[in-house]
Amino acid sequence: MPKPVNKTAAKPATSAAGKRGKPSAPKSVVKPQVAKPKTVSKPKAKRGEQKRLHPRNLHINGYDFPALMVSFPKLKTFVRPTPYGALSIDFADPLAVKNLNAALLKHHYGLAFWDIPKGALCPPIPGRVDYLHYLADLLFEGGKVKRAAAIRALDIGTGANGVYAILGHQVYDWQFVASDINPQSLTNVQRIIDNNPSLQGHLSLRRQQDEKAVFKGIIQASDRFELTLCNPPFHGSLKEASEGSLRKVRNLQLNCGEQPKATSATLNFGGQAAELWCQGGEKQFLTTMIRESHAFAEQCLWFTSLVSKQENLKPCYQALEKLGVDTVKTIEMRQGNKVTRVLAWSFHSQAKRLQWRNQVVSGT
Repeated sequence: MPKPVNKTAAKPATSAAGKRGKPSAPKSVVKPQVAKPKTVSKPKAKRGEQKRLHPRNLHINGYDFPALMVSFPKLKTFVRPTPYGALSIDFADPLAVKNLNAALLKHHYGLAFWDIPKGALCPPIPGRVDYLHYLADLLFEGGKVKRAAAIRALDIGTGANGVYAILGHQVYDWQFVASDINPQSLTNVQRIIDNNPSLQGHLSLRRQQDEKAVFKGIIQASDRFELTLCNPPFHGSLKEASEGSLRKVRNLQLNCGEQPKATSATLNFGGQAAELWCQGGEKQFLTTMIRESHAFAEQCLWFTSLVSKQENLKPCYQALEKLGVDTVKTIEMRQGNKVTRVLAWSFHSQAKRLQWRNQVVSGT
């Protein structure tokens, strides 16, 4: 089982306790105005750094296909040489991507079994684990990142793949509650747990009964979480999701030097209903999440979510300011040409956050 490299974590900027304001992007700190918190900003990536993953990401140098095929022989069927002589797979083929994921999870993260039903979201492992590395940095606030079995995290909308909870436990030893509205998705994640002794007793599943709720009905009175994480449904309708999936497949075909083939707007590549779309799309989901977070402020140290659409950040900042949160951070992540953001907020001062985390990690 892999362990994070003992490097000093990237230092995320923090806000002054008790002040409020509009956060921008991460890393450098902008001087606050009176009665408003520091905003967190991040400079543009330097030339040549656009495709860099987190420094602790095991996939920062790409895929070692020969090693992966040894660990997971089924992958051999899908590996082929590129025009440049390197080995790769057809990333427009859902079955090829699924087998690559299974190989990565076995070779790097010690999973004996991982599978998803046809049509379920097949996530890119490097990008998923990147989110978790940035959450570890967030939690340790510039200090040395450690594996800590006492850390509890809540994965909202885990899907049929369960990869955030799986990777979070395998990499950092965190304990997870994973929720989803789809009972079939939870059944599949339970199947993955049942076939991997390393996960048993460390991941628990809860079904969200209310399609309009996020935390309500999931977080119980006795719960305390150091982190919540979420990859919200991106689209606002099935039609929009189908069109997006079709565009993705065509773009992948073009990137491989192929002419786009006539194909139906299948969701095999992109996920099922609750995984890809909800009424109101990402903006509405984030709005609900932020509003509900206030009711659970004392039970959660950090709330976080991915934000795919940059234009959705401003209304999130406005909603968070109205709630009077202590600290808001925005962390930009890049994988290839794709850019996404982690929006994180806490109702607790930095002093209280450090005290909470230290007590959990030390077991006191």
